[in-house]
Amino acid sequence: MSNKLVDRINKSLIRVPLPEKIMFTKHMSMMVKSGMSEIESIQLIRSQVKSRGFKIVLNDVIQGLENGQFLSATLSPYERVFGKLFINIISLGEVSGTLSENLGFLSSELKESQRLRSKVKSAMIYPAIILVATIGVVGALVLFILPRILPIFSSLGAELPLTTRILITTADFLQNYFFLVILGGVLLFIATLLLMRVNAIKYVFHRILLVTPFAGSISKKYNMANFTRTLGILLRSGVKIVEAVSTSSDIMKNLVYKKALLEASENVQKGEALYESLEKKTKIIPQTVSRMIEVGEKTGNLDDNLDYLADFYKEEVSDNVANLSSVLEPALLLIMGGLVGFVAISIITPIYQITQAF
Repeated sequence: MSNKLVDRINKSLIRVPLPEKIMFTKHMSMMVKSGMSEIESIQLIRSQVKSRGFKIVLNDVIQGLENGQFLSATLSPYERVFGKLFINIISLGEVSGTLSENLGFLSSELKESQRLRSKVKSAMIYPAIILVATIGVVGALVLFILPRILPIFSSLGAELPLTTRILITTADFLQNYFFLVILGGVLLFIATLLLMRVNAIKYVFHRILLVTPFAGSISKKYNMANFTRTLGILLRSGVKIVEAVSTSSDIMKNLVYKKALLEASENVQKGEALYESLEKKTKIIPQTVSRMIEVGEKTGNLDDNLDYLADFYKEEVSDNVANLSSVLEPALLLIMGGLVGFVAISIITPIYQITQAF
């Protein structure tokens, strides 16, 4: 294995914590604005970071800068760490002379991403507790309590109800094949991860996600926020609209949006207005977006309109995520009640029938 390949694999394995990315962009923005050189700025940041992986990255960045490279060029080998948009925004800032402002933009976007992750985690804590409790209660009833009661039913020769027979079959299966069930679950999870690397399957999954109740709505708004924010910053940095839409397509993680925006870029290159191309994608791009872009293209305020749309959808996503817990809790409580109720009825019904017989 060549040294270059080993080096590439090692760089792809490096992970940088989100808080340290925020610190990097915020401090770099401030220090570049104050007139400090990029090398001095990064050396100072390097002394503050705790992540071993990030120290390795910054060492390479300093070496590249000392060799006369641009900051964006020194970060390019770490595209998997920072993302294509991150590096493109820095590159645009270097070309247009707005590096400090672009770094400030990246800092704000990363902070918003951190806040959104925190909200998702907070919203999922209580539903996760309910789910674990449900599995624990049902598992205890099926695997420990039911096997002790079954011999009583058998010795009395009682005819068991359908629900009890279903429960007994399930309990027997889990007791006899418990490890196979666990192994099957692990293999299914691994197979799913591998299949999601195939773009055709990933595309289908992303399309299904967009029509899924609640999750689909959040996904659409999240992608709209990313698209409009990215397109706005690219246009403000002086990028031509065809290239800006194409770059926006590149950074989209949802393959349905990636394909739609790539087609829009090709149509704009052929002379079609952006809003006209987006109007054909009403299933994934709201009319509000295409209308605001139309007004922006006609009045010359496109980047301002895109900023407004980005702020609007970002707030919508934040509100939806905050309400995630209130949507999941009732559903999980119903599922928990249904499962526990089914097990309880399956155990109590034959006991009642036996007592009635005597």
